[in-house]
Amino acid sequence: MNYRELGRTGIKVSEIGMGCEGFIDKSYEEVEAFVNRMEEAGVNCIDLYTPNPEFRSNLGKAMRGRRGKFVLQAHLCTVWKDGQYKRTRNLDEVKEGFEDQLKRLETDSVEIGMIHYVDSLTDWEEVVNGEVMKYALKLKEEKRIKSIGLSSHNPIAALEAINSGLIDVLMFSINPCYDLQPGNEDIEELWSPKNYENPLMNMDPDRQRLYERCQTLGVGITVMKAFGGGDLLSAELSPAGKALTAYQCIHYALSRPAVATVISGARSMEDLDVSIAYETAGEAEKDFAAAFAAMPRISWKGHCMYCGHCAPCPNGIDVASVTKFLNLAIAQGEVPETVREHYGVLEHKASECIRCGACEKRCPFEVSIIENMMKAVEVFGA
Repeated sequence: MNYRELGRTGIKVSEIGMGCEGFIDKSYEEVEAFVNRMEEAGVNCIDLYTPNPEFRSNLGKAMRGRRGKFVLQAHLCTVWKDGQYKRTRNLDEVKEGFEDQLKRLETDSVEIGMIHYVDSLTDWEEVVNGEVMKYALKLKEEKRIKSIGLSSHNPIAALEAINSGLIDVLMFSINPCYDLQPGNEDIEELWSPKNYENPLMNMDPDRQRLYERCQTLGVGITVMKAFGGGDLLSAELSPAGKALTAYQCIHYALSRPAVATVISGARSMEDLDVSIAYETAGEAEKDFAAAFAAMPRISWKGHCMYCGHCAPCPNGIDVASVTKFLNLAIAQGEVPETVREHYGVLEHKASECIRCGACEKRCPFEVSIIENMMKAVEVFGA
């Protein structure tokens, strides 16, 4: 298992994480089997969005004696009322839900305290200016949570939250269909058939801006909806009109700036094993470029996907990394020090480009790579 730094938190998470789906409505023995498999494979990040009390208790019991082996992404603002999940901003309910969570998980603290489901600017304003953020900051000060997170499906609201400087971790929905859709407060719009009736071209600029801003600020991203609820794995259900593999979906998400882990919505041990197997899959199995280029209703023409098909460069330039750092600088309107440092340690710089065009001939998305290398020289001075 490979591990990545979760932004500026100092936490290391496995590239493959585990969602709640595999634990809900399962017996304790089944939950324990999941936890055993995760420990064996090195899967250490678990998302806990559901407030289901049976799930929490079973997981807490299953982690006895090995709590330190797992990173818990525990959600604030989710409570269990009348036998079902409820999102809340009522502080008394938020506190009660968090205390119940710690008690049932048999732990004194969690690594990530995730402010749950902020999909509108109005909701973010209520959170940041109200009691919820004060409570989250208090929990962090008391070391009952190590970092403050926020979950969202809307890049506009998420970007506003990230720019506040208060958010350490963003849980965001990332897949090659959502990434083409403009920000919206209604999550259902992301998957509405009417929004895929006409051909879609290239990544939504707000989403790209969000990922690059997270990278610059050191906000780690944990990915949800990487498989689009499973629809992307089916040619019949996928709005792209072509099925992708689980490996391709995971690889796409892990290739986005600031992404640290993909939370797999594994409903069975087989689902979990498929996601775990990504770590040992060959590059050809993970490669999404050819599949994306062949999608009948979607086009990324001219947009660098950081897929690496441009390699090898005869002068050894890591073209994908140069392009990623260039995009980060352009998105900020300046060169952040961290970006300059990362560019500076590259063994070969854009100035070494001889404009042979070999990379452009290999690019599935017809990116103007030579032009990007020239821009990089202007921006970074080398």
